[in-house]
This record gives sequence, structure tokens and C-alpha cells, in this order.
Amino acid sequence: MSQQVDRMMEQVKAKNPAEPEFHQAVHEVVESVAVVLEQRPEYQSARILERIVEPERVIMFRVPWIDDQGDVQINRGFRIEMNSAIGPYKGGLRFHPSVNLGILKFLAFEQVFKNALTTLPMGGGKGGSDFDPKGKSDNEVMRFCQSFMTELYRHIGPNTDVPAGDIGVGGREIGYMFGQYKRIANEFTGVLTGKGLNWGGSLIRPEATGYGSVYFAKEMLATRNEKLEGKTCLVSGSGNVAQYTAEKLLDLGAKPVTFSDSAGFIHDPDGIDRDKLAFVMELKNVRRGRIKEFAQKFSSATYHETSRDADHNPLWDIKADCAFPSATQNEINAQDAKNLLQNGIYVVSEGANMPTVPEGVEQFVEKGILYGPGKAANAGGVAVSGLEMAQNSMRFGWTREEVDDRLKTIMSSIHASCVDAAENFGTPGNYVNGANIAGFLKVADAMLDLGVV
Repeated sequence: MSQQVDRMMEQVKAKNPAEPEFHQAVHEVVESVAVVLEQRPEYQSARILERIVEPERVIMFRVPWIDDQGDVQINRGFRIEMNSAIGPYKGGLRFHPSVNLGILKFLAFEQVFKNALTTLPMGGGKGGSDFDPKGKSDNEVMRFCQSFMTELYRHIGPNTDVPAGDIGVGGREIGYMFGQYKRIANEFTGVLTGKGLNWGGSLIRPEATGYGSVYFAKEMLATRNEKLEGKTCLVSGSGNVAQYTAEKLLDLGAKPVTFSDSAGFIHDPDGIDRDKLAFVMELKNVRRGRIKEFAQKFSSATYHETSRDADHNPLWDIKADCAFPSATQNEINAQDAKNLLQNGIYVVSEGANMPTVPEGVEQFVEKGILYGPGKAANAGGVAVSGLEMAQNSMRFGWTREEVDDRLKTIMSSIHASCVDAAENFGTPGNYVNGANIAGFLKVADAMLDLGVV
């Protein structure tokens, strides 16, 4: 079967050159589902795997806008509609200078299986732009978002493709895009998720990804009759996912001790309590400042600059029990993984998408730690997006408690699906294989039912 995996990857790389993140994501899934293909020859004859790695549609467009100085700026917009076998395309929009076709294809591919795991009827997609909202005025962000949506609106819809937020796309950006969609399409529908509560949003949606990754860690620990209470936790990032990961850790009695941004990280061995977390939320969500200000405010914390050229990130070299990578892809390299294990980490629950390089994943799996891969552990965000879609369809809103209870149930169900799939296909305790196989089976069976389309 390894020869088949190699042939498959050769084809993927030949068709998708210079897209290393996409190659990495595909390789992980192909390796996991090889055993499924051996037992289910109908998937091979229908060429399910070859079809599932090929996007159903790739949309790329120009986004011109005018800055505050009156100068014309031009960015590139994307939407990858990867797979709609089980429902409308669903996945975030990312605004960041690093955005390119390969990164969005990797994210869309991951989204297909993540959405399948949620138990909700959602296909997979992803989109965004190389536009950087950092340092831009509200008016500049609005003009960009309006230009972006002026093209994107013709490709999306509540029963076709429902984007959400991602890195660089929060409530402000969703609001500007939704306003432009409503203006052009002349309809008020749930075409975006992550909306404001006053105009169709769902309670718990901003918190969902962070909360979900903590709930998944709680489920993993329960398999060893342990709890999060009293555990010291490393959290990377300082945006939406990291903030609400820390909040839920505090709710469950754990002690988060780190936050980071692109320049460096803070370490507070006394723990980041609710007052300190409130400072981070105001710093990042309102003032849009840098995390180093945390150490200037609280004497118990130290700030450490980091370099992308370094061979490791010292944030992952701190003694702790649990790690919640919540920043971006490939933030944990092989040396970081080694450092985590040497410092006593035995729970890793990924809030970001594919934050660990393959060599790091191998170390986690070999050591048998509780490792929740992103497509399972961070599915809470898209799960509550799906719940927002349901509420929009009903013209009705659920209470905070109702949404949170549904989120807990979904994360518990995802965990159970991963455990069962790993057990059924001969790799008990391997959440990577479990997540990939469980998601693949649901999508593959739907594709068989729908014929060659």
C-alpha cells in the first residue's frame, strides 16, 4: 500500500506544484486511509481519493481598493470550494499577507474532514486574500471588504457556500462583508457566519474554536480518568482562539501561562487569571497592540522575542502538562515537539489548523501522548457556525447555554468517532488516524451515493 501512497503523492505534487502545505495535508490523510482502501475496494474503483483531493471549484480574482491617501491598492482574492458531498461549502476567510493558493487548498482540504466530523451537513471550503488588516484604518478595511465581496457574492449563498471568519477576519470584517452582500443581493440571509448578535449571529460563536479545543482535551484526559483541573497549560497565539482557550481552561480549573504573537511570547508562571485575560482581550481586540505590553503591565510575566529563523520556539520549551497551539500552521517543528515531550507535556490539543509539522506529529504518536489533531480538536468553531446556519434558517436564536451544550455534545461525539475509527482500523489511541478515517468514511460514502460528479 505504501507504493500506492507514493504514486498518489507524486500525482498530487505534479498537479499542484509549489504548494507544500497542501502536499503535507494530503499526505497525512492518504497515509491514514490507506488501510481503509485495502478493505473497501469500491473506493478505489470509484477513485474516491483522487476526486477528493481535487477541488470542485477554484475561484481567484482581483480586489482593487482605495486607501486613506487616495491611492489605488490591489490584492488577490480566493475561494476554494473543495467538496460539497454532504452539504454546502463551509469554511473561513483568511486575510493575511501569507495567503496563497496552496495554503487555502490545504485549509479547504482539512475543512472537508473537519466538517464531516461535526455530524452537521456541511461540505468544505476556504478563502481569503493576501490583504493585511493590521495597521489599516476602519475605513480602509471597509473599502477592501466591500470590494472583496463585490466579486465573491456571485459565488456564495446560504445553500451554496457559507464563509466565516479566520485569521484577520473578525466581527468587523464580517460586518462589512455582510453589509455589502445584503446591499448587492438585496436579501437578508445567513450567507456568512460569525455575524453580530443583533443581525443573525449566534451566541458562543466567537468562543467556539477555543472552547472546543479545551472540551476535546477534556475528553481525551477522561480516557485516563484525569481532569484538566490543576494542569499547567501552554497556549500560543493571542487572538480569538487563544483567548477563549484560556477562558475555558480557567473555567475548568487549569492554569494557562503563555500567550504569543508574531513578534514574541509572554510567560507568566503565576498563571493568566481572569483580570490578566481581560487585559489581553482589550489589548488585542480593541487597541490591537502587541503582546509584549502584557509583561510591561504585569511584573510576574516575562517577554521573549522570537525569530522565524530560529531552530525552535522557546515557548514550547517551558515545563507544563498541556499544550494548546492556537496560532497558525506549522508553528511546532520537530525540535519543538521534542522539547514539549522532554518538559512533561502529555496532552496536545490543536486550536490552529495543522500547527504541527509531520515530524512532530510522528513524535507525539510514537510517545502515545494524548494528541488531538486540528481537524478534530478545533472543529468547535465550524460546528457552532453550522448551528448559526440552523438558527438563521429557522429565524430563531438559541440561548448561550443551549449552544454551549450542543457544542459540548458535538465535541464529545467527534472524540468518540475518532476513538472508534482508530480502534476499528487497527490503531487504537491514534487520534490522527481516527480523525482522518472517520471524516473520510462519511464523505466517501456520500460521494459513492451521488455518482461520478
